[in-house]
Amino acid sequence: MRRAGLDAELAAQLERDYTKADLAPADRAMLDFAVKLTRTPYKHTREDVEKLRAAGFDDTGVLQITVIAAFFNYINRVADALGVGKPE
Repeated sequence: MRRAGLDAELAAQLERDYTKADLAPADRAMLDFAVKLTRTPYKHTREDVEKLRAAGFDDTGVLQITVIAAFFNYINRVADALGVGKPE
């Protein structure tokens, strides 16, 4: 995370527990949305999108958050299924 430009303390907070990290409200809303999409996608509702809007994200931002989180979920599942990175 530090290579992405985060300071060391924030990176450490995020690694421990993002819900306790010192984040801006928009960043927390984005992470909450991505985590819910990852862990319980079947529970997503219109309210989840509205929370992003209330945090300042427009349609493009909501789409970008959704597509990026969904892509990472997809590619990780493909890699897991094919055993990529696992010792034989």
